[in-house]
Amino acid sequence: MSNSYYEFFCPVKVIAGKAALEHIPYELTGLAARRPMIITDKGVRKAGLLEPVITACEESGLEIVAIYDDVPPDSSTTVVRDITAIYRSEKCDSIIAVGGGSSIDTAKAVNILVSEGGDDISKYVGAGVLKRPLKPFFVVPTTAGTGSEVTSVAVIADTGKSVKLPFTSSFLLPNAAIIDPRMTVTLPPHITAATAMDAMTHATEAFTCMAKNPLSDAYATAAIRKISQSLLTVMDNPDDTEGRLELAQASTMAGIAFSNSMVGLVHALGHATGALCHLPHGLCMSLYLPYVLEYNLESIREPLSDLLLYLDGADAYAVTPANRRAEASITAIRRLRDALYKTCELPRTLKETGKVREDQLDAIASLALDDGSIIFNPKEVSLDDARAVLRRAWA
Repeated sequence: MSNSYYEFFCPVKVIAGKAALEHIPYELTGLAARRPMIITDKGVRKAGLLEPVITACEESGLEIVAIYDDVPPDSSTTVVRDITAIYRSEKCDSIIAVGGGSSIDTAKAVNILVSEGGDDISKYVGAGVLKRPLKPFFVVPTTAGTGSEVTSVAVIADTGKSVKLPFTSSFLLPNAAIIDPRMTVTLPPHITAATAMDAMTHATEAFTCMAKNPLSDAYATAAIRKISQSLLTVMDNPDDTEGRLELAQASTMAGIAFSNSMVGLVHALGHATGALCHLPHGLCMSLYLPYVLEYNLESIREPLSDLLLYLDGADAYAVTPANRRAEASITAIRRLRDALYKTCELPRTLKETGKVREDQLDAIASLALDDGSIIFNPKEVSLDDARAVLRRAWA
């Protein structure tokens, strides 16, 4: 599965650790930005997560001139236009996104309009449309899963046309990602679990899909090790800031990995299930991961065997016969999911979600085949294959 040619790209500055937030003013002034706007959601603001950002800026003589805190879970073109109007009326000159994937994607889209002009975000759909750098942009993730702080993509819903608009450009990447454990300490258990499994899936698919390369492998395996060693500890001790930082760093590493090596069938099925059944993305990733690995097994036996070292540690790797390590990796992932189900009832099957009907499986399979992620899956997938995976994931 080695590639004789590959490209690896991640120009985002990462500022991580204790008091990382206090470095935001320095980064802003370094880009001659003095009137930042914060884009976030009500849950983040209610949790008090904006306070250290605001305080850090005020103590450095910077004014947060506008705060938009009404980003919905699935952002839309209307929201993007509304925020753009506020940005312009308040004469902002930079953006700080504080939140999860929706807030970050929304901020990316707003940055397109405030930098390029106009109000029609659909003009910039697709890849390669943007031709120049955008306004100064910083991301403070409040979940440890999406990796959006280091990805060059954004997805925004056009609710009028009932479609999702994809945007892809290296210019969407933030100037810096600020990874501070204070931002994820208040995450409830089920979101901690689902977002960590989102990152685990990003890393696992990055390591086993067709565009894998040595650099993405390094990020992916480091992410898997951190999640394996820290997730259950954090579930038992939510205030463990060291563990929280490990999960946040793992999310960023996994984001860098899959941005460069792509993902596969887990994401294709997850995107389809999210669209049809409105399940959270991280939950879909956790749910489908072992079933897709079993489907791909004979095409990924070697890399999946290698993952046992990062999933279960050196001792387990050493005592497991080489020809059983791939299966043992899947078992380790199943064991982690079982532990998460016991801790916070994170569903392991479609039936356990209570939100997916068995008569929807064929529609999910059909939609998954049209998803771009499936192109990089290491084994070709037919409609019957997708149906079979879904049936195994049902109950």
